[in-house]
Amino acid sequence: MEQYRYRLERTRKKIRASASGRLRLTVSRTLKHIYAQVIDDAMGQTLVAASSLSPELQGKIKTGGNIAAAEAVGTLVAEKALAKGLKQVVFDRGGHVYHGRIKALAEAARKAGLDF
Repeated sequence: MEQYRYRLERTRKKIRASASGRLRLTVSRTLKHIYAQVIDDAMGQTLVAASSLSPELQGKIKTGGNIAAAEAVGTLVAEKALAKGLKQVVFDRGGHVYHGRIKALAEAARKAGLDF
């Protein structure tokens, strides 16, 4: 657990150093669901949020713990961000390896129009 916390802090430090005022797209996952938020660190506010539990995705995805759900969440968070005029973000994978559901969410958000 200590190594995970250290890796998370190290990753977040790199993201904050490279962000230079950009918004942060952070991803969190559990075994059953995946969550994504666009956060403005300067104001300390979440501007856009989407998850596999979002009402917009109910009935469209079978379960929240697979790659198809991650792609749907990535597309949804990108659509919501673009609707608010947010285009450029920094991707914060939350200490998770860029693989599987995390990668699928990121690629879907890029494909939907987010720039990171």
